[in-house]
Amino acid sequence: MSGTGSIMEAGVPSARSRALAVLRVRSRASAVGLLPAALAVVLVAARATGRLAGDPWPTVTLVVCVVAAVVLLVGGAFAAVVLRASPAVTPTVPLSEAAAPDLYRLVRDLADRMDVPPPSAIALTPDCDSWLEDRSHAAHRRGAARVFGTGPGPVGPESEPGAAPVLVIGSPFLWWMRVAELRAVLAPVVAGTGPSAHPDIADARGFVRGLDAAVDVGGRRGLGWIAPPARLLLRLCRTDAAEMERGVAAAASERAQGVDYGLRIVAQEQVGLAYAGWDRLLTRVALPAWRMGRWPAHLDAGVVSALTELSRRDRLAEGFTSRLGERPACDLLEQPGLIDEATSLLAARLFHGGPAEAGPDWSPVDWAAYPEEVVDRKWRTEAARLHAALDALAVPAGLPAGPSGSPAPAPAPPPAAPAARPGSSGSSNSKGSSNAKGSSGAAGAAGPATLAAADSPSPTADAFAGPTLERVLRHLTDLGGGGAAGEALAGRITGELAREERAAGPAAGAGKARGADTVPLFPLQPPRSGRDLLADHVTAMVCCAAVDSAGATPGLDWLDGPVLLVGGDRRSDLAPRVLCLVEEGNPEPLRDWLSALGVRPEKPVRLV
Repeated sequence: MSGTGSIMEAGVPSARSRALAVLRVRSRASAVGLLPAALAVVLVAARATGRLAGDPWPTVTLVVCVVAAVVLLVGGAFAAVVLRASPAVTPTVPLSEAAAPDLYRLVRDLADRMDVPPPSAIALTPDCDSWLEDRSHAAHRRGAARVFGTGPGPVGPESEPGAAPVLVIGSPFLWWMRVAELRAVLAPVVAGTGPSAHPDIADARGFVRGLDAAVDVGGRRGLGWIAPPARLLLRLCRTDAAEMERGVAAAASERAQGVDYGLRIVAQEQVGLAYAGWDRLLTRVALPAWRMGRWPAHLDAGVVSALTELSRRDRLAEGFTSRLGERPACDLLEQPGLIDEATSLLAARLFHGGPAEAGPDWSPVDWAAYPEEVVDRKWRTEAARLHAALDALAVPAGLPAGPSGSPAPAPAPPPAAPAARPGSSGSSNSKGSSNAKGSSGAAGAAGPATLAAADSPSPTADAFAGPTLERVLRHLTDLGGGGAAGEALAGRITGELAREERAAGPAAGAGKARGADTVPLFPLQPPRSGRDLLADHVTAMVCCAAVDSAGATPGLDWLDGPVLLVGGDRRSDLAPRVLCLVEEGNPEPLRDWLSALGVRPEKPVRLV
């Protein structure tokens, strides 16, 4: 194609020279493998013509022929592995032309303007990035899902040998960017199909990908001898391959300068904003749902709300919301809702390790139901874990507080009922009405008594000994040993979480209950400290008490995740008061906060 030649001439000619250097490594490796065979042919020919008569040439010829046969056999096996091995392919959601005719038309128009081959197909990834991926080397793994994600997100579309690479587009871009912005961002990516069509560059890339796949195949299939030669060849061509890719990228960028160059600068700002909002949405909003076996079904639509909120809060982002009047890039899709659901499920697989398809214990959740079905359940699950830890430490149940905030004396409080553990009572619906009953034990059941205490305004209800916030406050209050008490409680919670993680792992066969049956490829959060976990659990307990006794409601903040709403307004002043209790053993700021809202810490709360 003329475009390919012009790119290589006007762009960066070093890309082709680097590709030739990579191919020379392949040629030298082939020469080394054929050298014993060539020597064997010479010796056999010389013996046949009588040029090498007498001893020791018969023995030498035999030894060389055996060595040549072994080397050819080993070299042939190595070459077959390199040629047939399938390099790692990014899991994506394939997007057929029937599903997005306008998007395909936009991409083809870009390719025509830059005089490069159009991509062979388009796929979506739940990430803020776009690239070209060559999938013509072999048949790839396929998931069980269809294109629009009623099941797992498949690896992606395949390409015929010699076909142009597949264009992979970050799904958040389609929902947040406008059509013109997406076009400007994709221009340098699509321009990369030109260098990819050059035979030398294509051969060099195929050789490097085959070596990389051979290293992996050698480790997985017990062919340990294959990995060392493959690693050696990779080291020999690593520098040239890296420089080749830099040259290709420079050539593509140069070719794309004539297409929407001015708009691309503005669009790159949207790329950075999209990445920030997407990261917050995954870590603060999606992760709590994934951990309890629910996956938000419309993450891409959620990122629009998150980025709009970020634009509203960030003074540097002023004016970005005015873009929302322009046509969004998701209008290029025929059924954006179904595609959003497919990429949302794939995001859960990549970042959390969730199952490949929905099921009874791995079900989607809509944004409207998120506060009740995720936030409320999360709080009550953590509150139950907190009280289970208190039970393990033999902490007595809390007593009603007196007028000054100190515990009021009780002549003969009833024995504490064991706190309900997650999953120990009934089904976990969003309202939690069927989960109000605790686990039964020697001290008696907490279920009916808890409901009676919650509904009764009498002093007897105030003295009820059950899962109360007062119990937590008294345990963490610094009365000569609050720091040690907090450390012990944090240790119990950390250990319990670790046990739950192990029990929910694939090896235990209970992965479906938590929603994880594979190891996530890209974990979202590093391990947290015991103090942080304790603060989260105390906050959850406070929120449960506020919901049950003060009319508060669970809510969703697009950037911060679960929040407590009082009178429809978010209360963001709870965290420092909880930290004062957890880190300093001082409950007074939190008690004042509870008193101002009308929260009764002595009143038992519902647990999951």
